[in-house]
Amino acid sequence: MEPRCVAPAGDWCGEGPVWCETEQSLYWTDINRFLIHRLEPGGAVRSWFFEEPVTALALTARTGTLAVALGSRLVLWRPESDERRDHGFRLPGWPSVRLNDGRPDPRGSFWVGSMRNNVAPDGSSREAGGTDGVLFRIDPDGSVTEWKRAIGISNTLAWSPDHSRFYFADTLCNTIYVYDYDAATGAIANERPFFAGFHRGMPDGSAVDSEGYLWNCRWGGGCIVRVAPHGAIDRVIEMPVRNITSCTFGGDDYGTLYVTTAGLGALAGDRLAGSLFALKTGVPGLPEHKFL
Repeated sequence: MEPRCVAPAGDWCGEGPVWCETEQSLYWTDINRFLIHRLEPGGAVRSWFFEEPVTALALTARTGTLAVALGSRLVLWRPESDERRDHGFRLPGWPSVRLNDGRPDPRGSFWVGSMRNNVAPDGSSREAGGTDGVLFRIDPDGSVTEWKRAIGISNTLAWSPDHSRFYFADTLCNTIYVYDYDAATGAIANERPFFAGFHRGMPDGSAVDSEGYLWNCRWGGGCIVRVAPHGAIDRVIEMPVRNITSCTFGGDDYGTLYVTTAGLGALAGDRLAGSLFALKTGVPGLPEHKFL
């Protein structure tokens, strides 16, 4: 469980890690520097620049194509050619608000939440706050529905292995919620607190392992907490940096947890802040769902 730095990327706000099994590579973003990185087999890192904050990534059913959530919209991107094509979804209210965390569900829809825009046009950080966020579901046919409003910062979009539960966090409320998830219709219902008030930082991104436990990254908390399906703390993994942002499982057996971090708000002397880390969990995770 010892975290290992695998890419000292110096990200201002690393986010959105996604493991691509066909490439045996990990993609992730730096929101504030408008970047996507790829950790390639052998450890080399390649990066691409975008014109807006890059907030979330997803595998798609289209070979060689990723879905990319920018601050204002969703695009389809082919890394090998760097072709970028608008999906069609645009966020109402941009640039006062921006997209944040997002992930596909078991049905192939893309869920993404928004927040008050805390990234200036030059990438510098502005204050977040308010309750401007909205949780959206974008279906494969392009239709868009809203499922929750009055959100501070949208984070943690994850599903249980049996597809009966959906997890979603409002960072500013220090609460992860759980919902009943209808695998046939993609609807969520019966919101209730799942993990709230933990004193180590605030909830950022999460991943669910094959046993149904949620691994939650703690912004400002210097740790990852593994939470049992009934909401109790199973273990706390100490990290060598303060701001832990998101995670995903990858590797040959999905037994490696890749963890992104942020240099923003780092303590003096925190020289590994903004690095990508990896750790062996002892429990395998699950492949990410794909956006159809």
